[in-house]
Amino acid sequence: MKRIFPVLLSFISMTLFPPAVSGMPSGPHGSIPGSYSRLEGDTLVIGNNLIERKFLWNGGNLMTVSLTDRTTGHTFGSARMQPDFMVADGAGAGQNGSCRTEYVPADEIHEAYQKTVVTFRIGNLSVRREFRVYSDVPAIACDTWLKGSLEAADRSRTVSAADRKNIESAADAGTGPLSGVLDRFEPGGLHWHCRAVEFWDVTDWNNNLVAERDFIPYRRAGYRGNLLFVRDGISGNGFFFLKEAPCSGSQLAYPGNDFVVEFGSFSVTGSGLSAADMSESGWTQTYSCVTGVYGPGELSALKALRAYQKRLRRHLPERDEMVMMNTWGDRSQDTKVNEAFCLAEIEKAARLGVSHFQIDDGWQVGKSPNSALARGSFRNIYDNPDYWKPDPLKYPSGLAPVVSRAGELGIELGLWFNPSVQDDFAHWRKDADAILALYREYGIKVFKIDGLAVNSKTAEENLRRLFDTVQKESGNEVIFNLDVTAGRRPGYHSFYEYGNVFLENRYTDWHLYFPHWTLRNVWQLSRYVPAERLQVEFLNKWRNAGLYGNDPFAPQSMPFDYIFATSMAGQPLAWMEASNLPEEAYGIAGLVKDYREVSPDFHSGIILPVGEEPSGRSFTGFQSLSDDSTGYMLVYRENTGRGKAVLDTWLPEGKKVRFKPVLGYGAPFVAVAGEDGAVEFSLPDRNTFALYRYAVSR
Repeated sequence: MKRIFPVLLSFISMTLFPPAVSGMPSGPHGSIPGSYSRLEGDTLVIGNNLIERKFLWNGGNLMTVSLTDRTTGHTFGSARMQPDFMVADGAGAGQNGSCRTEYVPADEIHEAYQKTVVTFRIGNLSVRREFRVYSDVPAIACDTWLKGSLEAADRSRTVSAADRKNIESAADAGTGPLSGVLDRFEPGGLHWHCRAVEFWDVTDWNNNLVAERDFIPYRRAGYRGNLLFVRDGISGNGFFFLKEAPCSGSQLAYPGNDFVVEFGSFSVTGSGLSAADMSESGWTQTYSCVTGVYGPGELSALKALRAYQKRLRRHLPERDEMVMMNTWGDRSQDTKVNEAFCLAEIEKAARLGVSHFQIDDGWQVGKSPNSALARGSFRNIYDNPDYWKPDPLKYPSGLAPVVSRAGELGIELGLWFNPSVQDDFAHWRKDADAILALYREYGIKVFKIDGLAVNSKTAEENLRRLFDTVQKESGNEVIFNLDVTAGRRPGYHSFYEYGNVFLENRYTDWHLYFPHWTLRNVWQLSRYVPAERLQVEFLNKWRNAGLYGNDPFAPQSMPFDYIFATSMAGQPLAWMEASNLPEEAYGIAGLVKDYREVSPDFHSGIILPVGEEPSGRSFTGFQSLSDDSTGYMLVYRENTGRGKAVLDTWLPEGKKVRFKPVLGYGAPFVAVAGEDGAVEFSLPDRNTFALYRYAVSR
C-alpha cells in the first residue's frame, strides 16, 4: 500500500542565504505565530517556523533563491535564476515594484494567515501576487491577479515526442521558453523522482477518479494533474506543487499540461486565462499555486499537504458534520415531493438517526429539465419571479411546517438549488437573493448546488460572487454541497472554502451501485483530498435486488450496517427514500447515533488510506492520525474468506500500539507495528467492519 519515493542523488544545498530565524509583525492588528515576511535590499524572505522561501526582488518580478524546510534544516538552492511567474515576455525585471504585509484574521470560514502582497508591471501588464502563510503549515500559497494586456500568452503548447528529431548535439536538445508559468523552482541536478497526480470528477461518467504517474525527469515534458511531488535523493527531502484549479480536463484555457519538468527544472503551467479574459481596468485572477516542503518518507509529504488543506476551510462540527438523507437516490425525481411526503420522510429519517434532510429538485415553483412532471428549463428562469419559491400546490403553507417538524426532531432541512447558468451566471445576484430569502425566512443553511457549467472566466468570477455574497450576508452560516457529477465544475482543489463535495450519483435502478466501488473512490481520493470534505452515498439495498442476479458484490448480499460503514470516512449520504426502507433497516439507528458522536473527532485527524485497495475481496480501510501517537483505524473485511490480514498502515515501525474498538465488530488487542506500519487485523465475517481508537506507546 504505502510507497516511498525512491531516494536518489541530490545537489549540495546552498548556504549563501541561511534561513531567517526572526519574524516581523504581520500587520498593525495581529500576527501569525512564527510567521515572517521582510524585504531587505534585493532579497524578499517569506516563511514561518516550518518553511522559508527566499527570493531575489528583481523589481517585484520575484526569482526564487532558495527553499528551506525548517523542520529538517534542508535547503534547496536555485541553480538558475529566472522569474518564478511568467506570462509571454515577462522574463525581465519588474517595474514599479512594491511589497506590503498584512494580517488576515480568522472568521467562521477561514483560518488566520499572513499575506504578503507583491505588485509590479511588465510592459502593459500589471501583476499582483499574494503569498499566504498559515501557522504551523510547511507550505506557502500564492494567488495571482493580472490587469492589462495578455496578448502573447499561451504561445507554447505541448509537443508530441513523436514529432521531435534525434539528439546528436547540444543544439538539437535546445527548447524554447515556456509561457504561462504560474510558479517555478529550478534546483538543478539530474537525480530526482517525481509523482504527478491527476484527478477526475464528472462522476456520472467516471468511476476511476485518481491516477498517479511516477517518473524520473529527463528532457522537457508536460504532465497533467493538480499535484506534483518532487523528492531528491541523498537526503530524501522534497517539495510539492499544488495547483488550485479544477481537474485537468475541466480547466479553462488549458495548455495541455499542468506541470513542465526538465531535468532539475519544475514549472506549474496553465493560468486559466486567455487574452480575451483580461481587462485594462480590473484585476482578473489566475489559478493559484501552493509550494510546500517535506522530509523523508511519503507520510511526511502527505501530512505537509494535508496541513495546508485543513487550513482552507475551518471544519466546525456543528455546521460541517452531517449524516444527510436526500430522496433523489430512489429515482422518484419530483413526482412525490410535497409537504405530506416530506413530513412522513422526516419522521422516518429521525428514526434512522440522520442529522440533515435535503429536498432535491421539485420543491420549487419552477420546473427544471430533470422534472418528471413537466418539461422544464434553466433558460430565462427569472422571467418567473417565483421560480425559487416553494410550490404552493405542494407546500400550501410554504416550507414552514416541514422546517418546524424537522427542528422538533433534531434534523436540519436542506434544499437543492441550480444557479442560473445562462450567460455565464450573469444573474448571480438574483441567485444569491433567492438563496438568502430562503435562509432568512426558513433558516435553511445547507444548499446542494447542481447544474454548474463553468465554461469561461466570467462564469467562474460570477459564481464566486454568488457564493461570497451568500456567505457574507448570512454571516458565514450557509454551506454548499458542490455537485461534481457532470459538467465543467470546480472539482476537488478549488472553491474549497464554500463547503463539501457531493461526490457521485449511483442508482440500484441501473444496477450500478456497488458499495466497494464507492469505497474505492473515497479510498483513492483520501490520499490527496480530505475525506471529510466528501459526501459519500449509501443506498437502500433492498430496492431492485432482482436486477443484480447472483452478483457476489450486490448490495443486498451485505448487511445494512456494513453498507452505511462504507461511507463513514466521509460525510454519509443516505441516497434514498426512508419510506421505502423495510423495518429491519432501522436496526442501524444505534450505529448512526454512535457514529455521529465520534465522527467530529475522527474527521479532525489526517485521514489516509490503509491496507489493500478496495476490490470487493480486500481487507482495507482508513487511518485518522490525530497526532503522532493517537488516532483511529477504520478497517473493512470485504467479501473475502480471509478472517485476518496484515495491513500496511501509517503507524511507526517497532512501536507497541493498543487498539480499542469503538464501532463495529472488532475486539481489543495490542500489536507491534512492523515494516510499513504492518499490523494484523481480524474480523469475524465477510462484509464486516471495525472502528478502533488506537494509542502508540511512548
